[in-house]
Amino acid sequence: MIDFLLHTRDTIDTADPFAPSVTPSWSTLAEKSSTQAMDPEQFRQALGMFATGVTVVTTIAPDGSPRGFTANSFTSVSLNPPLVLVCIDRGAQSYAAFTKGSGFAVNILSQDQRDLSQRFASRTTDKFAGVAWSRGANGSPILDGALAWLECRHWRWVTAGDHVVLIGEVVDLGVNPGQPLAYFGSAYGAVAALDASAAIGA
Repeated sequence: MIDFLLHTRDTIDTADPFAPSVTPSWSTLAEKSSTQAMDPEQFRQALGMFATGVTVVTTIAPDGSPRGFTANSFTSVSLNPPLVLVCIDRGAQSYAAFTKGSGFAVNILSQDQRDLSQRFASRTTDKFAGVAWSRGANGSPILDGALAWLECRHWRWVTAGDHVVLIGEVVDLGVNPGQPLAYFGSAYGAVAALDASAAIGA
């Protein structure tokens, strides 16, 4: 199962890029103003209405083993420097590998890689068994056949509730032809048509 998340702004101690975040005062005020408990299932259903692509985020653990997890909580952050972010559950099996390693890679899956999404979303002990991959320039696993991949070195990480936001600086990337794997309403799908004439934020 893929987690849907909301990302909030946070303050970071720039003297230590891997220091936990400091909660801003406006966030505390917002928490105090909330008088109704949020229903977790309704929250997930609402977030599920936001269609996304699917990624597999990979790294090399301190013991040298490849680790990875499926995520759709992925977005660009900055063009200069080139930054992206992904979120990992603090209870995930690979949490320590991603927070102690030097970096990670984001593999954007193509529409024929649904099996990889399901494998890396499972609790399978060796998720890389039988999976074709190679090491990127920074050492992170790059999955064969990915629609695109971005290899990152750690730039910051931010503790946000039960997840950690990993912000990475892109040091290498690649793009391949194909169509993306889509995820909407807890189901996989494909992109039917695209309007190349429109651009978000233009």
